[in-house]
Amino acid sequence: MSQGGDKTEKATPKKRKDARKKGQVRHSTEVNTTMSILIMFGLLLIIWPWFTQKLMAILSEYLSEQSILMASNGMNQNQIRGIFLRAIMSMLGALFPILGVALVTGVTSNLIQVGFLFTSEPIKPKLEKISPIKGFKRLFSMRTLFELAKSLLKVALLGYVAYNEYKKITVEFPMYVEQEPYLAFLNIMNTAFTIALKMCLVMVFIALADYLYQWWKYEKDLRMTKQEVKDEYKLMEGDPQIKGKIRQKQRQMSAMRMMSRVPEADVVITNPTHYAVALKYDEAVSKAPVLTAKGQDYLARKIKEVALENNISIVENAPLARSLYSTCEVDDEIPEELYQAVADILVFVYRQKGKIKAK
Repeated sequence: MSQGGDKTEKATPKKRKDARKKGQVRHSTEVNTTMSILIMFGLLLIIWPWFTQKLMAILSEYLSEQSILMASNGMNQNQIRGIFLRAIMSMLGALFPILGVALVTGVTSNLIQVGFLFTSEPIKPKLEKISPIKGFKRLFSMRTLFELAKSLLKVALLGYVAYNEYKKITVEFPMYVEQEPYLAFLNIMNTAFTIALKMCLVMVFIALADYLYQWWKYEKDLRMTKQEVKDEYKLMEGDPQIKGKIRQKQRQMSAMRMMSRVPEADVVITNPTHYAVALKYDEAVSKAPVLTAKGQDYLARKIKEVALENNISIVENAPLARSLYSTCEVDDEIPEELYQAVADILVFVYRQKGKIKAK
């Protein structure tokens, strides 16, 4: 059986939301790296002839006989700077499609994993980050050891694939000597990119394994104890004891307001002991008598006490008291089916007080 301090419960939506605000998300850098490299090499394999021609054009422009002759005659500082900048811009123009696609792929992969998230929490300065003891613990932590083992495994697998592919194509290398330099270079690079893509496929499996591990670790780190779940529920919904006290206080305040209106009533109708309702009729305000207070047991006794203190007539009529209590709320007009019964009582009370003369 799990103890109270064991983290056996899944993270609540609030815990996940708070963790996300702190930058704690399920994220694998291997997925980003693999996707970027895979797309980059795939694109480079497709556009390699175009890319080769661009490189040859750049080399021809800056290493041509005319360029060498110009350099041998001497150039000033501004000319050298201009040639260097043009060469850099030409190389960027050739590399831009490849690097641009790799960048977009990395961003897209990150958005798929994490979504749009901006938080400064991970870069906030913390004393534990500069603590030698904490740093030593992080250096030999399970996470660091796992990352080291993962890196070694990745290097071993990629090296194994590269070596096996290299052994397969060594017999083809002598044939490249007899080909034209451009064609031989193109074939060599195609072979190299083919090997690179096979290595990327290995990285896909590594990325998938790393993503599953990161998902498992993320869920494990966010697990909560039963007490944490209860505390969070209390925080969100309110402590039941406090809520109970608030409701009790609200009932007391409502009862006090209701009791303050009893002296305004014309009559109090009782059960005689279990129910009590106070009625007031002002034809200038409402078309029917209005229930100004009602209560059961203890509250019924208090209504009668206040009525006696303020010389309010009390009439015992059990069926009518129960009907009024169950069908009317405070400030409601009485229902039509009770008009006659209430009217008879009001006439009786008014006659007693001399408001209506007896016939």
